[in-house]
Amino acid sequence: VQLVESGGGLVQAGGSARLSCVVSGGIFRMYAMSWFRQPPGKEREFVAGITRSGTAKYADFVVGRFTISRDNAENLVLLQMSSLNPEDTAIYHCAADFWGDGTGKAEAYESWGQGTQVIVSS
Repeated sequence: VQLVESGGGLVQAGGSARLSCVVSGGIFRMYAMSWFRQPPGKEREFVAGITRSGTAKYADFVVGRFTISRDNAENLVLLQMSSLNPEDTAIYHCAADFWGDGTGKAEAYESWGQGTQVIVSS
């Protein structure tokens, strides 16, 4: 499958942003979807995942601030981010795991998007 992210950009601290990931080339409802991010100079980390049935999972550092959702009719996964802070600055990637469970382990995901950059200014 192919994944294309959009929605990144420059955001002020305390602000919000919404990232989108459009999926093509596969049966979207068969994939668990997740968002990962890679801050500058740091390792990639799990942000949020959503199972095929719509159950969401979150990294502790985004609980209460970020919301992941999916639209199976539009082959779309969204990440709504609020209360952003400079530590959220990163390249955000969406990833697809065929018949997966939304695990936070990056090695489980077969397909990745190219990423969209989010910069949060203080």
